[in-house]
Amino acid sequence: MAPAQDLPVKYLQEEEGLTQDSKDLLSSLPRDKAWVLSHIYQYQGFWHPTKQLLSVIAFQQGFQAHDTDLLLVTTPKSGTTWLKAMAFAILNRVRYTYTDHPLLTKNPHELVPFLEQKYVDNPVPDLTSFTSPRLFSTHTPYVSLPESIKESKCKLVYLCRDPKDVLISFWHFTNKLRPKNLGPNSLEDVFERFCRGVCIYGPFWDHVLGYWKESLESPERICFLKFEEIKKEPKLHLTKLAEFLGYPFSLEEEKEGVLEEILRLCSFENLSNLEVNKTGKLASGEENNAFFRRGEVEDWVNYLTTEMIERLDQITEQKLQGFGLKF
Repeated sequence: MAPAQDLPVKYLQEEEGLTQDSKDLLSSLPRDKAWVLSHIYQYQGFWHPTKQLLSVIAFQQGFQAHDTDLLLVTTPKSGTTWLKAMAFAILNRVRYTYTDHPLLTKNPHELVPFLEQKYVDNPVPDLTSFTSPRLFSTHTPYVSLPESIKESKCKLVYLCRDPKDVLISFWHFTNKLRPKNLGPNSLEDVFERFCRGVCIYGPFWDHVLGYWKESLESPERICFLKFEEIKKEPKLHLTKLAEFLGYPFSLEEEKEGVLEEILRLCSFENLSNLEVNKTGKLASGEENNAFFRRGEVEDWVNYLTTEMIERLDQITEQKLQGFGLKF
């Protein structure tokens, strides 16, 4: 690890300036090596960097859900940006035209914020600017969600993706975020940690299963989607998503090509080529272009060895066996 004086401010802040209660909490939790900064901690069975963990706990304890809330949930690098764009476009298709649409000038993560990020350094964030139905997102595992969400009538959309593609996308993404003096993580290193479940919001399989089981129990509240299936039949799943959210397309809208317009607006090709997503930056510090790499299915074939593929597939089969879920 680099000497403290050589590390960027963000790195130092990750562990410094914490309250004694926070320090005591961290010292009581299992700890491992993080993908981006210093350490990662296990809380309620899942792994989080320092600030993320504290914001998840604040979100868990402080958020009050409304019955009309709509929550988009994913593991990182599972198509989150695409899902946010589509859901926002569905809800606001009457409000905006395709020439003045907010998606043309704002990143989807700005329009549909991560709830836990609202609680970073702020135990009581101001959410009054969000009108009903409030559209939010989160990577928080089901077990760590606020009780107000679990007990309300709000709807959750969960999007998952083949873990092999998640691994490759996450590897590229976190290397972009790492301070240059720390150097990039090797694929072999992150592969081993991913297999052990030690990654942000991991283990991947536990995260997916938590929402999969709840979707079987309460399909009217939790819609479970797969990235690969949306890529294969985008129009079909856009229709299903709109119906689940409570904003179904009318026959007139279908005839007028509204679905096709939304799919074009929200496509990887369109969003990745917008100026805001080439040069902009989120309030949390990430470059907007970090969220647009390839957006393809089976990109893992370009990176993983045969042994890696077999091992990941074996873990996936073992973890999901008996639950009726396959990739």
